[in-house]
Amino acid sequence: MILERFLKYVSYDTQSDENSTTTPSTDKQMTFAKVLEQECRELFDSVILDSTGILYCQLDGDSQKDTIGLCAHMDTAAECSGANVHPRVIKEYGGSTIQLNDKISMHPDAYPKLAACIGDDLVVTDGSTLLGGDDKAGIAIILEAIEQLKASNLSHAPICVAFTVDEEIGRGADQFDLTKFPCAYAYTVDGDRIDNVEWENFNAAQAIVHIQGTAIHPGEGKGKLVNASLLAMDFAKCLPNDQTPATTCDRQGFYHLVSMQGAVEHAQLVYLLRDHDKTKFARKKLVLQQICDALNDKYGPRFSVEIKDQYYNMADFMQDKKPVEKAKAALLSLGIEPVSIPVRGGTDGARLTEMGLACPNLGTGTFHHHGVYEFASITKMEKMVEVVKTIVTQ
Repeated sequence: MILERFLKYVSYDTQSDENSTTTPSTDKQMTFAKVLEQECRELFDSVILDSTGILYCQLDGDSQKDTIGLCAHMDTAAECSGANVHPRVIKEYGGSTIQLNDKISMHPDAYPKLAACIGDDLVVTDGSTLLGGDDKAGIAIILEAIEQLKASNLSHAPICVAFTVDEEIGRGADQFDLTKFPCAYAYTVDGDRIDNVEWENFNAAQAIVHIQGTAIHPGEGKGKLVNASLLAMDFAKCLPNDQTPATTCDRQGFYHLVSMQGAVEHAQLVYLLRDHDKTKFARKKLVLQQICDALNDKYGPRFSVEIKDQYYNMADFMQDKKPVEKAKAALLSLGIEPVSIPVRGGTDGARLTEMGLACPNLGTGTFHHHGVYEFASITKMEKMVEVVKTIVTQ
């Protein structure tokens, strides 16, 4: 049963750490990978867990069909704790307020994605952690589909499966070995809506702004002390207020301040830069440098910025739309009208597509990722098992 499988997986804390220099970035991801490795040895013809924590599996099938890849990631996001998750199952959700704990609740009027799940069996958090559906739901869907395929003896394509680490910190495909994943095309199972076949995503970069101050005893500070934290505030105020995650939607990009550290002598701001359009993406990077230059003219050489590209819009690299059309056909055959809405985020599939392996993204039936309001529709996860099975058998 997918519910039991999912609840088992979310019991493991697999949060990644962007400040770590190891691969995987946390030992607990490797711990979980070893758990999955043992399960996969019962399901696949070939299983390899490499030293970077990526788990590669292969299942033989009809050699006349294209080999199809399926991919999900093991780590959870840094924005919210993934330790000591206490999931709660709600049978046949009726549409009322869900009280997560004494202080936190959610109602479908405020959370439209919850309204779309009325009548479904749900899994919610206790309001103190994320759930981990991003992307343990994807793992559960893939392995449940494989288990059911083997039990049914249905003819299917050869299948490659990969479970990656450190996707949430932008490193999921850094160590990916395509020779261990020999498929014609692949799918990440890492979205939310199950009707959405995603083949466009953000271009993404991380920017770290460094501000150097001058520390001196505050009693003697007049004309000498330069507070780096206050300069950091000046920098932040130079960015457009209407280009943040809270003020944008659809294809609108943003600057997202994800962390800041400040003292008198040094301050640091970390931004995520996102845009679907590569020209606008390049412009966002240029704007940060221009702000640094302008503030250096005003205050002296105190500002610098490091910018590192993380991934690019897979639409600019996906020459073959066959996997997109195949997924849409599978959805239609199951009575689901497919859509293709651009992802306001990224997946390992973006990197794999850039590397030459077309890899659109499928939904999981989990929503509100990266926070305490995250929830899973077991009903929709079960439907996604059918979608995956249809893709590899049709």
